[in-house]
Amino acid sequence: MNSSNSKKRVIVIGAGPAGLTAAFELLHQDRDGYEVTVLEETPFIGGISRTVVYNGNRMDLGGHRFFSKDREVMKWWNERMALQGSPSKDDLITNTVKPLNPAGPDPEKVDRVMLFRNRVSRIYSMRKFFDYPISLSLQTLKNLGVTKTLSAGISYLTAMFHKLPEDSLENFYRNRFGRKIYNLFFKEYTEKVWGRDPKDISAEWGAQRVKGLSIWKVLEDAFYRLLPKSLQKNRKVETSLIEQFWYPKFGPGQLWELTADEIRAMGGTVRHNSKAVGLDWEDGQIKAVLVEEPDGTLRLEADLFFSSMPLKDLVHGMGEAVPDNVAEVAAGLPYRDFITVGLIMKKLKLENQTKIPTPYNRIPDCWIYMQEPNVKMGRVQIFNNWSPYLVKDFANTVGVGLEYFCSEHDSLWNMADEEFAAFAIDELTGAGIINREDVLETHVEHVRKAYPAYFDTYDRIDELTAWLNTFENLYCIGRNGQHRYNNSDHSMATAFEAVKNIRNGVRSRDNIWNVNTEKSYHESSES
Repeated sequence: MNSSNSKKRVIVIGAGPAGLTAAFELLHQDRDGYEVTVLEETPFIGGISRTVVYNGNRMDLGGHRFFSKDREVMKWWNERMALQGSPSKDDLITNTVKPLNPAGPDPEKVDRVMLFRNRVSRIYSMRKFFDYPISLSLQTLKNLGVTKTLSAGISYLTAMFHKLPEDSLENFYRNRFGRKIYNLFFKEYTEKVWGRDPKDISAEWGAQRVKGLSIWKVLEDAFYRLLPKSLQKNRKVETSLIEQFWYPKFGPGQLWELTADEIRAMGGTVRHNSKAVGLDWEDGQIKAVLVEEPDGTLRLEADLFFSSMPLKDLVHGMGEAVPDNVAEVAAGLPYRDFITVGLIMKKLKLENQTKIPTPYNRIPDCWIYMQEPNVKMGRVQIFNNWSPYLVKDFANTVGVGLEYFCSEHDSLWNMADEEFAAFAIDELTGAGIINREDVLETHVEHVRKAYPAYFDTYDRIDELTAWLNTFENLYCIGRNGQHRYNNSDHSMATAFEAVKNIRNGVRSRDNIWNVNTEKSYHESSES
């Protein structure tokens, strides 16, 4: 057994999924070999995957489905929180039968439990609901009408035989869905999310997020649904079409708060309100991190450094000795920021017109993608449908989250919380989804650098990563740590790969940077 003096000192910047996974794995595999400190800028755990609690209600920042093709990730989640063994509150009300873990806990009695959830997401456009991802259901065809359906079909056939160069996100979508479907369901929403015309966004974003999904895949999925269950057994389903997922009883933050507790129990340290603002380095080695805390600035030395902080901030904090080209790329990396408004409602104006049984005949959606004209809102989350335990009074109220994509310091970002909540309520009322008088309470959250974007200097990011890879003891992990629009499972996978490299003495960083870049990675799953 190593003495405490022989332990390698490790600094992990950021207490989101990537940082906490890295800290946990190092200590879990060899707690006597590492002295781990996690630095978190905020008072909270989980990064964008945290759960916000207000007045006994909970809201998920962005909505986090727990699904992955990566068996290591699924196993890790299940070890932290076992899958439910008895029906949850809403399933008891509707008599819904779901796959259960015979040895799993009862969510009505135990809090540390993962729920098994059905994913229902729809697009709200022209005051009508369309499936998300778009499907060729009878309802879709009815909503579009004969003329638009024929036009979309012709447009898709044209795209099949006349491929555009995939040098932009617009062409990426048009090659897979045709111009008509692109204009109806992708163009305006993409501009709303990123604040840019899809012509100006790299196709790489689509390659990572949409992957193999196309009209052909939608048709294939629709065909398989018509077959008997026995013949569906070995079909592959695109990740975007996955219909079921796991979800912690009290939201994603619950999992990461438990993980932080386990890190502390193994001897690790998690420091809140500790903002990494600079790195001391020389000769290809990081020597120390400069940390701003309420009582002053600290200089913490270590042997190994994991960074999940934004690449722009990481490189800026490395000072004037950074090569000019690297500093230029980092300074130009773009981000989109995020505001979400939590509402507690007596009820929604919309009623359940699907065949899905729901408590009190509420709509079944997890997300509603807002594509009404002149509405800046991006999505609406219905928290009751993620977990009935997120809402304090499940029987009598509905919790919703109204999501907005913006840029720090723009007009949306600078609105006072009370003004912004009123603005969001106006939009939701105008769209016909709520009655204003049914709003009981509101809560507003701002998230900086929530979404790394794929334009401006992003096309030169290889210059930046090549330079960072010259540092022997620095590992860039996670969504912002790699400037890649990763899901939580991808972020965790970068941490797994980094820890494997350290444990096995592997110098290359290729396996870390290659997570979520191969076309086949997380593209489909066998059902």
